[in-house]
Formats: sequence, structure tokens, C-alpha cells
Amino acid sequence: MSVEPVHHHDTTEGESGRAAGQIDTPEAQAKFDKAYAELLQEVRVAQTGVQFLLGFLMTLAFSPRFPEISTAQAYQYVFTLVMAFAAATLLTAPAPFHRVVFRHGLKHRLLSLSHGFALGGLVLLMLSMSSALLLTVAVVLGPNQSALIAAVIFSGMAWLWFGLPMWQRLRHGGLSKRR
Repeated sequence: MSVEPVHHHDTTEGESGRAAGQIDTPEAQAKFDKAYAELLQEVRVAQTGVQFLLGFLMTLAFSPRFPEISTAQAYQYVFTLVMAFAAATLLTAPAPFHRVVFRHGLKHRLLSLSHGFALGGLVLLMLSMSSALLLTVAVVLGPNQSALIAAVIFSGMAWLWFGLPMWQRLRHGGLSKRR
């Protein structure tokens, strides 16, 4: 995925007479560009995970043992597949959103919405990965062991991806502090 750098040509007028989403200074432009580049790099890392998961899920239905799964497991498979596709959709959304709003005075909206897309995509990726693990281990070891293993892995992912970062924010300056 290639994203062009954001340029200074935003000209849509806002309520204050200034361009909506206008970045007034070179320092503000540099800060925006850095934040957007960091977000895109984070999304690239997550996209790799969702692409591997989707590849696995898409081929699973064609495996010889797939017809042996229960109806509940078939529904879980579909849920997992849909969550993975939804995660991929949200994680790729910043690129087409940027392309559509490019040079239309929406830089702040671009960064804000892309942040939301990324967080939503990560939540759905976490759910789909946990559900895929639950389904796979249930076929191998049975439902009781799979529920325990998936719960432990889900809890660890939730802590590492969201809990620990939020705890660090609270511990080192609060939730609303921005630098």
C-alpha cells in the first residue's frame, strides 16, 4: 500500500473562515505528517496478521476434514471469517479514505478517522484470531480445552494490545495528555 505524502493544498473553508483541517505552520504540518506516517506503519504490521489469518480461513473450508465440523463450529467459522474480513476492511480504510479526501481540507478528519479505523480493525483482528484459535483447538483437542486456551490467549492479547498501553497512559500523565 503506497500513500502519497499529505500536501499543504487544503482549501475548503470552515466556519471560522480558515480552511477546515488546515495545518497553519510548517511545525504543525510536520507533526501531522509524522502522526499519519506512524499510524500507517502500525496498520501495515496489523495487515500482515490479518492477511495470514484470512489466507488460513479461506483455505480451511476446502480441507478434507472441514465437512466433519459441527453446525456450531460451522457458524463459528463463518463468524471468524466475517470478523477477519471486517478487520481487513478497517485496517485498509485509511488508504482509500486519504485518496478520496486528498486536497479537500480534511486533514484533521483523515487522521482522526484513520485512528478509529485502526483501533476498530485491531479489535476485530483480536476477536477473529481468538475465534480461529478456539475453532482450531476444538477440532484437535475438544471444546473444553479450546475454550480455556482461547480465553488465555484472548486475555493476553487484550492486555498487551489495549490494557497495558492504557495503564501506561494513566500511570504517566493521564488519558487526555497528548504530545
